[in-house]
Amino acid sequence: MHTATTLPHAVLLDRDGVINEDSPEYIKNAEEWHPIPGSLEAIAYLNSLGIPVAVCTNQAGIARGKFDHRALSGIHSQMLRSVDAAGGQVRIIRYCPHHPRDACRCRKPSPVMILDVCRYLGITPEGCWFIGDSAKDLQAAKAAGCRAILVRTGNGSNTERSHRNLADAVHNNLMDAVQTLSR
Repeated sequence: MHTATTLPHAVLLDRDGVINEDSPEYIKNAEEWHPIPGSLEAIAYLNSLGIPVAVCTNQAGIARGKFDHRALSGIHSQMLRSVDAAGGQVRIIRYCPHHPRDACRCRKPSPVMILDVCRYLGITPEGCWFIGDSAKDLQAAKAAGCRAILVRTGNGSNTERSHRNLADAVHNNLMDAVQTLSR
């Protein structure tokens, strides 16, 4: 049994490959957004423990002209409705719309989005988990001072082979990762 002091202050999630199925062609509209089995319930489970959930996601498809901010808003609205229907809540979503070559400050592996979310929630990153499926996610988590959790969904299996050393823990999927809170 865990006490409130052992629970994370918050759990921050990458989106594509962690909450929803990813695509090499990008998720370009709400119709293409499909949750990974168990991910919505995992968010609801975290909320039931009193743990806020936030999303930090790179969305270079905007800079590449694959979709626009309005389409991304529709995708996020679909995600939020789906999370709500499962009994959960995402407190805040931050995204980077820039191309990797833009060298912006917000794109993961920069910790800027994570630190921004922590400020918004009024918490320190040291007590947070960041769950992702890519090396950039893990690098951003480490740079921010969060616990870096890798899931094998999305690009996670490939990331595990090449960057396992960046992860504090590796789990099969989001539900598997969050269930460790009750072990």
